[in-house]
Amino acid sequence: MDIKFCGAARQVTGSAHLITLKNGFKILLDCGLYQGRAKEMKNFNTSWLFQPEKIDCVILSHAHIDHSGRLPKLVKDGFKGAIYSTHATRSLCAIMLLDSAKIQERDAEYANRWRKRKGKKANKKPLYKPAHVKKTMDRFKTTGYDQWFSVHPDVEVVFKDAGHILGSASVSLRVREGKKTTTIGFTGDIGRPERPILRDPQPMPKADYIISESTYGDRVHGEAPGEQKKLLKIIKETCVKKKGKLIIPAFSIGRTQEVVYLLDRLASSGQLPRIPVYVDSPLAVNATEIFGIHPECYDDDLNEYLLTDKDPFGFRNLHYIRAVEDSKKLNTLKGPAIIISASGMMNAGRVKHHLFNNIENPKATFLIVGYCADGTPGAELRKGVPELYLFGEVKKVRARIEVMDSFSAHGDKNEMLALLSNQRKTTKEVFLVHGNYSTQKAFKKMLQEVGFKEVLIPKLGQKIHLQTPVNKRTKRK
Repeated sequence: MDIKFCGAARQVTGSAHLITLKNGFKILLDCGLYQGRAKEMKNFNTSWLFQPEKIDCVILSHAHIDHSGRLPKLVKDGFKGAIYSTHATRSLCAIMLLDSAKIQERDAEYANRWRKRKGKKANKKPLYKPAHVKKTMDRFKTTGYDQWFSVHPDVEVVFKDAGHILGSASVSLRVREGKKTTTIGFTGDIGRPERPILRDPQPMPKADYIISESTYGDRVHGEAPGEQKKLLKIIKETCVKKKGKLIIPAFSIGRTQEVVYLLDRLASSGQLPRIPVYVDSPLAVNATEIFGIHPECYDDDLNEYLLTDKDPFGFRNLHYIRAVEDSKKLNTLKGPAIIISASGMMNAGRVKHHLFNNIENPKATFLIVGYCADGTPGAELRKGVPELYLFGEVKKVRARIEVMDSFSAHGDKNEMLALLSNQRKTTKEVFLVHGNYSTQKAFKKMLQEVGFKEVLIPKLGQKIHLQTPVNKRTKRK
């Protein structure tokens, strides 16, 4: 049995890992879009490290685009197998992949107009179109958590709640080859314990081999208990004291709902100042509706809160914005307001326009509440750059920049280690993916210090034969 690392190898996005059984059956774990600007990844989204038509099935950990975003291209390029996921993941993919297709089309149109103006051939094409998304959704097969199911006579799979976003799961596979059974665990993205809305991450069954994310493998997040207090402080300083706008770039799935839920609790307790709050993202609006139909993913605290507040994602002065014209009106809005808008990295979507229109306003605050890939405006602002290049113009950074990593949906190094702690004695090898290389090296050292003997940081395209004894393999970094 082989594992080939076809994405998110020494990178944070583009998750894709190919398992090939001895009999040739091919299982793809995730099929994500690369989001970033690394030169060596320039052609990643348009090419494959395998033949799509030869993949027998896909097992999807969750709906985030860096894990699901190339599924329609996979189908477009010849994949005809089943896509296995949880119920909520399919629901989210239905809106997220369609949104991605529309973005692909708009980006292609914009690029072709630019190329024509430069006298170049207008040959930019979208990765896929909405029609490919429809075909992709027809391939989904869904199941609940904690239920073993078969994807092949010799392969059983179980989803465990990863606590990352709605429907997110770790994936465990029991693979029988002859008289031998090998268990492989894939963490997907590891969530955080004691977060609002979702249940805590659940441990995976003990495995022989683990493919683990490592996004925050070199840091510890801020304490969650103080985040509501800090959020309220930022709101008062920006919206009450300075009469300015608080702009919160947030991923449409998960982060937006979590921020809205905290604001709902502040409103219910009478602490939230009476200022308008806008969720300016059609995708986030649709996603929030999906959150409402999947209570099987809620934690006990939210279920208890529902006894006193039937709508945890709605309160007085909260407005959900769908129409483009209504979004544009926010740019000329006078007075204080809170605007929650996608994307979380500020590299696309409506928030990029809010960034353009407000970054030079000293009364405004941008509150970054999630991971930002290198090269994105969000990452640049986290570094403290004095200016940004936006829509062909240089903009001075005069707005206040705040960061709250406690909102992160990714576990920090201690939280990831806690999830993996039951694997220490049984796991032969851990493969670290979904992380920057420097971060992965730090997390590798931490894992080895607590008893994980073999930890590998695979390169993109690297193939590992699992039946080869670890100590006889090629020397690795």
